[in-house]
Amino acid sequence: MHQIMRNPLSLPAVEVRQLRKVFKGRVALQSVDLSVAEGEMVALVGASGSGKSTLLRNINGLQLADSGEVAVFGTPLQANGVLHPQVRKLRSQIGCVFQQFNLVSRLTVIENVLVGHLSQVSTWRSALHWFTPAEREQALAALERVGILEQAYKRASMLSGGQQQRVAIARCLMQGAKIILADEPIASLDPESARKVMELLTHLNQDAGITVITSLHQVQVVQRYFPRAIALRDGEVQFDGRTVELDPPALNRIYGSAAEELVMSGHSEVFAT
Repeated sequence: MHQIMRNPLSLPAVEVRQLRKVFKGRVALQSVDLSVAEGEMVALVGASGSGKSTLLRNINGLQLADSGEVAVFGTPLQANGVLHPQVRKLRSQIGCVFQQFNLVSRLTVIENVLVGHLSQVSTWRSALHWFTPAEREQALAALERVGILEQAYKRASMLSGGQQQRVAIARCLMQGAKIILADEPIASLDPESARKVMELLTHLNQDAGITVITSLHQVQVVQRYFPRAIALRDGEVQFDGRTVELDPPALNRIYGSAAEELVMSGHSEVFAT
């Protein structure tokens, strides 16, 4: 597989500095610092309630932190609870993939993919969902890239979960995203569909140089696909390093009895290293 050459002098794709978020008196993120280089593939690991999803929502600006800063390619997307004036443009570089796919079930697959282009068209075209033939060809190319071109004109509701997740990834490609944030992208999928989605994200990272940050709680998946892992507990970073070092003793030190939640059962044979 072709490996993209990284520029060590380039700005980090994502930089988080002293991020803090409190919900109803409960600390969800506590002084989070991390930096993800352009072209990296990083897993956010943690048991339920560790802060993984909250961190992703703050990175893309869907949530505002109480303090701290999130920068995308050197430009602060949010700082101390205030979004950048050009946040729409910054967000256009960030594609999001969610556990429940976030597709419009009544629309066709190609229409769902074209939604990824709305941030780059005029207001009236966005309101009417009007796209040029060239843009439709681009959407078809994105579907071909994720392996479901033949599903283009079916309603999204007719697809399997794994197929719907690949539509969501094609939407990121249509968007022209340089960063993909995936929040538990395989939690709702059967083992084989989960494997295909993870391999697709890996190909996009290695072949196209797209930065991928994925929240997961399945340790086997992290060990197979991610060179780097960031482990959170109670909103704090407890580990940031090579995935091979996040072994059972390390997990037990960080999570105690909750470490059992991070060991998958139903997917273990598919994702065994």
